[in-house]
Amino acid sequence: MKNLLKSTPVVVSAFIFTCLMPLLGVRALGQAPKPDSPEVEAQAKAMVAKLTLEQKIELIGGVDSMYTRPMPAINLPRFKMSDASVGVRTWGPTTAYAGGVGLAATWDTEFARALGESLGKDARARNVNFLLGPGVNIARSAIGGRNFEYLSEDPYLNATIVVPYIEGVQSQGVIATVKHYALNNQEFNRHNADADVDERTMREIYLPAFEAAVVKGHVDAVMNSYNLINGVHATQNDFLNIKLLKGEWGFKGVLMSDWDATYDGVAAANNGLDLEMPSPKFMNAKNLLPAVKDGLVKESTIDDKVLRLIRTELRYSFTDRPQFDPADSTVSISGDKVALKGALESITLLKNDGHLLPLDASKIKTIAVIGPDAWPAIVGGGGSSEALPFAAVSTVTGIANLLGPNVRVLYSRGLPEMVDVFRRTAWAGEVKVEVFPNRDFKGTPTTGTRRNVADWKPAEWEPVDPNPRSIRYTASYKAGDAGKYLLIGAASGEDAFNISVDGKPMLDQVHAEGQVPKYATLDLAAGQTVSVQADYVPRGSGTRFGIGMVYEPKLVSEDAKQIASLADVVVLAIGFDPQSEGEGHDRTFTLPWGQDALVDAVIKANPHTVVTLTGGGAMDTRRWIDKVPALLHTWYPGQEGGTAVAEVLFGKHDPEGKLPVSFDRDWDASPSAKYYYGAPGGDTVLHTIGENGKPLDYTVPHIKYDDKLMVGYRYWTTTGKHPLFPFGFGLSYTTFSFDHLQAPATAASGSTVAVSFDVTNTGGVAGAEVAQLYVSDPSAKASRPERELKGFAKVRLAPGETRHVTLDLDARAFSYWDETTHAWKIDPGKFVIRVGDSSENTPLSADLMVN
Repeated sequence: MKNLLKSTPVVVSAFIFTCLMPLLGVRALGQAPKPDSPEVEAQAKAMVAKLTLEQKIELIGGVDSMYTRPMPAINLPRFKMSDASVGVRTWGPTTAYAGGVGLAATWDTEFARALGESLGKDARARNVNFLLGPGVNIARSAIGGRNFEYLSEDPYLNATIVVPYIEGVQSQGVIATVKHYALNNQEFNRHNADADVDERTMREIYLPAFEAAVVKGHVDAVMNSYNLINGVHATQNDFLNIKLLKGEWGFKGVLMSDWDATYDGVAAANNGLDLEMPSPKFMNAKNLLPAVKDGLVKESTIDDKVLRLIRTELRYSFTDRPQFDPADSTVSISGDKVALKGALESITLLKNDGHLLPLDASKIKTIAVIGPDAWPAIVGGGGSSEALPFAAVSTVTGIANLLGPNVRVLYSRGLPEMVDVFRRTAWAGEVKVEVFPNRDFKGTPTTGTRRNVADWKPAEWEPVDPNPRSIRYTASYKAGDAGKYLLIGAASGEDAFNISVDGKPMLDQVHAEGQVPKYATLDLAAGQTVSVQADYVPRGSGTRFGIGMVYEPKLVSEDAKQIASLADVVVLAIGFDPQSEGEGHDRTFTLPWGQDALVDAVIKANPHTVVTLTGGGAMDTRRWIDKVPALLHTWYPGQEGGTAVAEVLFGKHDPEGKLPVSFDRDWDASPSAKYYYGAPGGDTVLHTIGENGKPLDYTVPHIKYDDKLMVGYRYWTTTGKHPLFPFGFGLSYTTFSFDHLQAPATAASGSTVAVSFDVTNTGGVAGAEVAQLYVSDPSAKASRPERELKGFAKVRLAPGETRHVTLDLDARAFSYWDETTHAWKIDPGKFVIRVGDSSENTPLSADLMVN
């Protein structure tokens, strides 16, 4: 009761501000954090001094999944968190923005700030103190499951975008949390994967965005990743957390774990982790009290963690004001406008043969909108960033709304739902089912039969079945017509399976945190019968598995072909969605099953087809790219995506997105492909203690970052090879020219170099161009990429308008990390300044001698 009474003033104060201020017409303005000061420091230390060791340890673990822990002894309430990236999503419906890779595709720092401010307001409207974003990891490979949440393949672009984003969020009195620190470049086996990477590669490619977030953006929270880095988990990594983050970069905020990303309480405590989320499974009294007593952990180490937490909360005045701002609306009209602006700016036009776009509505009587991504709206990818908007505009709805009643809009999904393929597969006879009382198909099974295998459903977490099972399905399939057949298999969550045809392995899924449906193509003769065996190992008590076969020429619905042939033009919306691309698993480089066949069928029915792609990066388009006249990448466009797509298609808005990633032709040709998974035989076993206090061993795959600096366009421009579409590329309905490059002939090492040039809109439509500046260092003593992005500016121009642009290059623009001296270094000599509109089109260049 005594402690409760001490906390009463805070509760009453919050009640007064939250409930009475709107009635009095008073607004609780968004409040930027106070700078650190002796007064704040003294107050925080005084609060820490009042706590016992037990109370201090209690404070460094979260509670109720999304809160910091309260401490009545010092009148400290609990503070609320929310997942973020594309919307404040944890606490119900919200505004869903084109965040992550879509934000990077805008190349717009002013918009990044506006997005941050809007997210901050959304957070305040939900009483949220900590926004768990942005994510800034590098898109090393197109198949990385969370690329859509992150930004780009380039460290300079990431660093330049993230700073105003953070400033925007924190200007509203909400703590931004940059994540996932560090090297979370794949989702497969993310808890156990070890990123084996040299320091130079880390410093030049994978860490600059985090460094900028801390040093320039002054972010007040950082989240560690799940993976290991050079043999040590991020949450207990001394190099990352102590040497760099809190030492070299001077970070004074809160370093928290990702949810259940702590693996050793003592190691995490000693190596920089301040807050274990969502609860103290390892950094708890059971583990840390004896560790302090035995001298394994210093009490001053615990004090520093609590001081960081309290200092940060005091700087934001969380204890002096309500976080809820009655001036902000939960349903935000201003947020909707920001969401639409982001979607419009991010849409990237990749192909426009014959100037098919923009479409002329006055010449169109019928338009067909086809595809699995045409309806419902695909707002974002899957996982903890997935925001549920109050209302979302699909592609078909956006087009219909824009065109009105005078144009007939026809819609077809074009493909069946996957579970329908499973249900409709006509096996030759019954499917034999054998259930074994273990996970390795041993012993005597119980047997039975069924007509199909169609138990698949979207992943939901299930506890481990205490009665382990393995299930074998055996069936025969007889082909009707000769041709291509799709074999599709899918399970959910951590279930595993292997599928073989006539004894030949075709599809497999190992036990992992998540997965996506898999498929293979078989060429069968008319009347040919094949034997199919599927070995399935469920994790939970139910079954969540499906398998089916379908004749590809009959996969696409007849109504899709019909409306395509009737239409003046077709918009075909394909790509990924929250089930096929999201957290906990990597996606495929190939399009989801059936979509290539859908494109072929629609193009055959109507060559006037515009394809729109949804996804976090590049995907395989080889089968049909030469047949399609127009191609748009929409990324994940948020709740206003359908409206934005319609406005771009019909010329209401000039496309202005630029690729933030290289668009590779195929997976095997991508620079990281041969290094992406651990080498066979390279796994090691890590010995640790589980949360139950018992020894725990697990297998660690070692991911060799032997592509080193050759990520994305650095590889393509250095080797002289070419992706399908280069980094920085994006077409417009107008044209631009670059001229009058001015740069000094010489410069002193370490000085700031001003580079200027003109950009002119030479076409007949107002539009935006992104002028990109790349630096080459041909005389460097160390091996360097042929060119690297070191500056850019987004310029909006009316037809015929010219803008003079100046970009400043600081010392880092000319530097590389020297592993001998462990410092940034500039080799005197010749540098080349290149300016243009993509990594492969830089018409302006000038030599610069650095002394």
